[in-house]
Amino acid sequence: MAIVDKRSNQFIEDKDTRVSVGIDFPFARVPNKDGYFKTTKTTVESIKNNIKLLLQTQTGERIFQPTLGMDIRNFLFEQLTDDTTIMIENNIVDVFEKWLPYVALSDIQINQNDNNSLEIGLTFSIKNTPTIETVSVSISS
Repeated sequence: MAIVDKRSNQFIEDKDTRVSVGIDFPFARVPNKDGYFKTTKTTVESIKNNIKLLLQTQTGERIFQPTLGMDIRNFLFEQLTDDTTIMIENNIVDVFEKWLPYVALSDIQINQNDNNSLEIGLTFSIKNTPTIETVSVSISS
């Protein structure tokens, strides 16, 4: 049975690399280590993986979680105008409020490459912590 964490500061920034926090992506087998799969060692690494996976998941793609994901791929072949950028940013903010409520977004950068791919750069922090982190994700068809 799952145990609910009722501490006031649930998402502590941990620095103990001896403890695994989550599974690292892409999946990789790590022989002769503390587990079967490669793992993340800090909360920040785990959150960066969660952000990348959430941005790359299309809405409806996940079985039994039809609202998980974003519709960013719909914008791949569109012109990147101010209106399009605002729609993507609003989509990101809405989805993060629902699925990653412990992440505070401070900046969203969206760039379009020549090969019909979007580069999304996020500056974020874990709520109730002062550390600011960045993550970059490439979305392509």
